[in-house]
Amino acid sequence: MEKLVLFGAGKIGRSFIGQLFSQSGFEVVFIDVFEPVITALNRRKEYKVIIKSNREDETILVKNVRGILSSDIVSVTNEIIDCTIVAISVGQAGMKDVIPLLAQGLLKRQKIRGNIPLDIIIAENMRNADAFIRNELFSLVGPDYPLDELVGLVETSIGKMVPIMTREDQEKDILQVFAEPYNTLILDKKAFKNPIPDVQGLAPKENIKAWVDRKSYIHNFGHAAAAYYGYQTNPSAKYLYEALAFPEVAAFTKLAMQQSAFILMKKYPGEFTKNALDEHITDLIQRFQNKALGDTIYRVGCDLTRKLHRNDRILSPAIDGYFMQCPVDLILKTFSYGLLFKGTDDMGNLFPGDQEFAEDFKNKGLIHVLTNLCGLDADNDREIVHQINDYSCQ
Repeated sequence: MEKLVLFGAGKIGRSFIGQLFSQSGFEVVFIDVFEPVITALNRRKEYKVIIKSNREDETILVKNVRGILSSDIVSVTNEIIDCTIVAISVGQAGMKDVIPLLAQGLLKRQKIRGNIPLDIIIAENMRNADAFIRNELFSLVGPDYPLDELVGLVETSIGKMVPIMTREDQEKDILQVFAEPYNTLILDKKAFKNPIPDVQGLAPKENIKAWVDRKSYIHNFGHAAAAYYGYQTNPSAKYLYEALAFPEVAAFTKLAMQQSAFILMKKYPGEFTKNALDEHITDLIQRFQNKALGDTIYRVGCDLTRKLHRNDRILSPAIDGYFMQCPVDLILKTFSYGLLFKGTDDMGNLFPGDQEFAEDFKNKGLIHVLTNLCGLDADNDREIVHQINDYSCQ
């Protein structure tokens, strides 16, 4: 039987990557730090994925699974020796623990099996994750290991949204996980060293960078537009679907996403069609309104220092659009609404970094925030800064 070694038994790992491979006949071996989940996986050999939508719940039983604690280095590296493929879904913070295990496993695999390639699916929302992991692996396996010949580092674009689970839901069954119906894993077709696995739901793409940007410029940006304009329209709304229930919020969000999509098309000519992107936008807005997701305006909008940075979901398409002479007014309006975002959690607290962001904006002014927190350059980005200033004064 073919085997997937999956680093990360969290929500995306179980509800998305593990589910896809298990349903296509793979044994799935989860590697994780959380002992209760690993123990439960080894006892039950299966778990439930509950599909949450605006219709009746659907339950998928994911079978043929087991787990290994990441601290059991010998067992983890032995699994890498004879596996078919590896995947990583641990978040950027977890990479520092996973990469050394991968390096040891790759060296043992070569020693025992020779030069048999291994593909590693990087199921992370992380730009240039392939280059980052390659550099880290190279420093550990050394120059004598033919890394570029034996290891396929396969970037992905993760578009699946995972519903919020209450403590009661988690305590009821430690292994069950909620998921939305969307189940397409976009990945880098060119990065594979072996034939692409015959797994339903995989969507290999020739130009993965374009599809990673599609996630940021449309999905992530659309989230921001709905949350920030929705908060300005109705600060008392808690959930994203409540904000989008206001026609003016839904209309603004759609138009702003279309503006960003136009920039994406110009950046990657021939990769996308207007009709395809319009359908994608319509589908996303419907998914954003899935009440079963329980997605809050706070969660979608918080962490302003990251989400309002020049390399993230709003300023990145805005800067690209400006230099390609595309309209960017709705994108910059979204940014200006983000500057005023003060959404709070269930306890009425701002995200820790957002408190500092708001204080800096109030006490030190817009230009300080744009240049010191958002990464803009007062000279090179002066036109963008000027336009943001205009929208912020309206």
